[in-house]
Amino acid sequence: MTQTEARHDWSREEIAALYEAPLDTLIGKALAVKTANWADGKVQKSQLLSIKTGGCAEDCGYCNQSAHFETGLDASKLMPLDEVVSAAKEAKACGADRFCMGAAWRNLKDRDLPKVADMISAVKAEGLETCVTLGMLEQHQAKVLREAGLDYYNHNLDTSPEYYEKVVSTRTYQDRLDTLAHCREAGINLCVGGILGMGEGREDRIGLIHELSKLNPHPESVPVNMLVPIEGTPLGQSKPVSIVEMARALAVCRIVFPKSWVRLAAGREAMSEEGQALCLLAGANSVFVGERLLTTDNPGETRDEALLKAMGFEHASKEETATPAIEEPAVEEPVVAARKTTLIGAAS
Repeated sequence: MTQTEARHDWSREEIAALYEAPLDTLIGKALAVKTANWADGKVQKSQLLSIKTGGCAEDCGYCNQSAHFETGLDASKLMPLDEVVSAAKEAKACGADRFCMGAAWRNLKDRDLPKVADMISAVKAEGLETCVTLGMLEQHQAKVLREAGLDYYNHNLDTSPEYYEKVVSTRTYQDRLDTLAHCREAGINLCVGGILGMGEGREDRIGLIHELSKLNPHPESVPVNMLVPIEGTPLGQSKPVSIVEMARALAVCRIVFPKSWVRLAAGREAMSEEGQALCLLAGANSVFVGERLLTTDNPGETRDEALLKAMGFEHASKEETATPAIEEPAVEEPVVAARKTTLIGAAS
């Protein structure tokens, strides 16, 4: 029977069995799940803007915005409201339905909260879904962002709990889970995924998906990123992950998260049209559009339109991409709030 309802009892062994299945079998299962839950086959488009670049106190090994690394990236102040609105209007004109704003902060400061809230309200007024990624949040901050009209909060788990401390030392896995819990409590949808190609093994990719599967409800959006190696970062010389491995991860995510948007996110600029097509065939139904992500290149509108046209895919309208009201989890407390993870990766 094709899965149409989300499960929260996936075992790591079950996910591993899916991941390691023959590729045709795996993609066949993923397409059956996609067809059962997303019958129109349309693709959701999001656009990402860096509203505050560089100077971040975190030491995430993949990120050129960290103040710990010499990458040649200049730090900037928070972007003025009118420039954000202008960028949002341009994104909408180019077909984006969701506008994502990212600030290179370890955590949101209360002094910046009103400015970010104003950005969210202004972008919302343009008829776009809103998403932000601002680092760690406190409960009262999440409530203010939701009241401003925030639809989604992006806060990736990055990788498995076991591998996490090899990538980040300035915050813990539990810190990330706590921020997700604050967003859920405020009624904000979640955009939570990870990055492939950071030197992790397949068992860590399986472990990441398993951790995401425990979140109750599941994230409404699951971005799967291919690492873009940046000179000057600890992971700048990482060996690229294969397109087939990306397709496997996307297919497993489609099966495990049947109701979620599964996004083929960073790394598309380095992929061939055929590679991107394979990832979309594997079950992805969302992409980032535009010439830039935060600080790295993206294929751009012309190439994206050519790809979707070649595949016969239409883009989903805002009304079609709107996420239903968050359902209460089947347990008394959300898993992300109740489950505790051993603190790892503490700063030395």
